[in-house]
Amino acid sequence: MAARSLLRHRDGQHARVGFVELFFDLVFVFAVTQIAHTLLEHLTPLGVLQATMMLMTVWWGWVYTAWATNWLDPERARVRLLLFGLMAAGLVMSAALPEAFGSKGVAFGCAFAALQFGRTLFVLWAVRGERALFINFVRMSTWLGTSAALWIWGGFMPVELRTALWGAALLIEYIGPAASFWLPGLGRSHTSDWNVEGGHMAERTGLFVIIALGESILVLGATFAKLAWTQDVVLAMVAAFVGAIAMWWIYFAGAADAASHVIEKSDDPGRLARRAYTYAPLLLVAGIIVTAVGDELSIAHPLGHMDWKTAAVLLGGPALFLFGGLVFKLAIFGVWSPSRLTGMALLAALAPFALQLTPLGLASAATAVMLIVAGWETVHIAQVNKRVEEA
Repeated sequence: MAARSLLRHRDGQHARVGFVELFFDLVFVFAVTQIAHTLLEHLTPLGVLQATMMLMTVWWGWVYTAWATNWLDPERARVRLLLFGLMAAGLVMSAALPEAFGSKGVAFGCAFAALQFGRTLFVLWAVRGERALFINFVRMSTWLGTSAALWIWGGFMPVELRTALWGAALLIEYIGPAASFWLPGLGRSHTSDWNVEGGHMAERTGLFVIIALGESILVLGATFAKLAWTQDVVLAMVAAFVGAIAMWWIYFAGAADAASHVIEKSDDPGRLARRAYTYAPLLLVAGIIVTAVGDELSIAHPLGHMDWKTAAVLLGGPALFLFGGLVFKLAIFGVWSPSRLTGMALLAALAPFALQLTPLGLASAATAVMLIVAGWETVHIAQVNKRVEEA
């Protein structure tokens, strides 16, 4: 059947991430960079709100595509053409992002609506031979069609009404999976119907975390290159770079691989994948982006005056990242991570003293906390592996 020809062949082996999927991700490198720069230039309550909405939008466009390619075979020509079309929409969306609440609202809203609704209609057609998936995508297309109308409508409206309409659209999109895309007459989707390949979802999510970490490295390099390499600037750069390594270590030390095995062995992989790979990674990515903003401020003015905005991003970024990791481990393993809880507590303990420190001092302290968490995770994983070997 033609519809089946577009689906991945599930043979029990790990579905590798294709080169076209990696190519698709390049658009989101640009998107993450745009969000970080926009937040840096508008570090106000309104700017934070708008950057948060943009990050939620970008993440949702990416993660829905990752879900789609978990079912569809990216080696098929029509699926590749779909991804190229989504790349074009994503490129327009990313380019319009800094002015999404200004002169380029129509472009942003229409591009994101096309990305979300267009992809869903394609998958609906592609899975027409698979009844359970087809009904699920009928439900999904109804939800996303409603939000698409709000995205387009909001693009034409003044900024206050645009924010409200896009906020409503995001609410619909984010509630959808949690509500199992319930519709009158069709009921709700069942996660047992979502045939998920856990290894593929784990690898795709890890790649997006790499994208966000890569953006932070770009910020470090670009900022460091244009400054005089004084001792304090070099120290600030080292603190930021070591902090990025600690974030990588915390996420990839072992939990990411273990999570894919848990999903693969689960009786309801769709439920676990929805919790662990749909919502939780957004907090991780947000933490990396906010940390990148703090790194740029600390490198540019390592011994400068500390204000509450700089302190907020220097402590808030690592705290968001650790909170995201906490939620991820709770979602997939059902356990609270003591290392992440301790790290968040240590960052909170630094807050009362933040304004008395220089940006370099606070950045170094935050990095030290991240190293403690990374070291704790390493020791914990080694102990777990030893117990497994002895069992």
